[in-house]
Amino acid sequence: MSEDSSGIWTETTEQEAETLQFQISAWEAGARLDAYLAAKISERSRSALQRLIEDGDVSVNNRAQKSSYKLRAGDMVEVELATIPYTSFTPENIPLEIVYEDDAIVVVNKPAGMVVHPAAGVRSGTLANALAFHFQHLSQAAGAARPGIVHRLDKDTSGLIVVARTEEAHENLADQFRAREVFKSYVALAHGRVEKDSGSIDQPIGRDARTRTRMAVVRGGRAALSLYRVRKRYERFTLLEVEIKTGRTHQIRVHLAWLKHPVVGDGVYGGGRDKTVPDVRVRSSIAKLGRQFLHAEQLGFRHPLTGARLHFTSPLPGELSELLEELD
Repeated sequence: MSEDSSGIWTETTEQEAETLQFQISAWEAGARLDAYLAAKISERSRSALQRLIEDGDVSVNNRAQKSSYKLRAGDMVEVELATIPYTSFTPENIPLEIVYEDDAIVVVNKPAGMVVHPAAGVRSGTLANALAFHFQHLSQAAGAARPGIVHRLDKDTSGLIVVARTEEAHENLADQFRAREVFKSYVALAHGRVEKDSGSIDQPIGRDARTRTRMAVVRGGRAALSLYRVRKRYERFTLLEVEIKTGRTHQIRVHLAWLKHPVVGDGVYGGGRDKTVPDVRVRSSIAKLGRQFLHAEQLGFRHPLTGARLHFTSPLPGELSELLEELD
């Protein structure tokens, strides 16, 4: 959820994780996947395990399945559990850029470099730590270390994120994410010249079989749909507006890499393209950027209590605007 939800997450940091494997016996056959895992992994709630399933962190015979999947004898279930330090969670006085707030929700403009919530190796300095300090009442539906967190953004992706202050708001927003009713549009600078003015990438995403901390376009992965439109073409780059209809982990980065136009500054999926830019000055500027050129520019959804349609826009951060000026 995960570039979204209480069941749809958009951001995953490269976390430490333990992998659990279960082979289904004849007497276990017929159980729902989520119910089976809830019985096997007692330290996680059923809703948390359902989020893992939707994230693609659970596979059955190396294929993603739904929570309602009925297990069969001989099935091999694999679960990747990130070790999240719930017990060490502490509110921290970290400045936040609040775009909007009321009694039900908060919309924040997250800077690049900030992790959304604590994970293995990241115990402080997160958006969740900051939210817990600045707001006394936040939804606990996603757990004590994820106060109000409904969806995520990658650590090095900047932009808009909505936070729930009440459980009612959290449930409503999560339902909107699941129903694909939330409008999410990003700005990305891609390597190469994208020839089509607009297009769609409808390719399933799952864990990379060779490197489990990465995602990839894989057969049997979770359905993922990205729509793109060219904003401007440069000699060796293309500025894109990308709307995601689903919220798979690293979705835009994986889809654009699959399209052979990886996101500028993406050290994981970029395939080394940053280092091959002929213009030395531009190559140096990309290296200094220290992040991928990906910004969550627009976010739209129904207010969870009033039903009114809300739409927010976040301007490009200075470092991204400066790179575009240099390309001009």
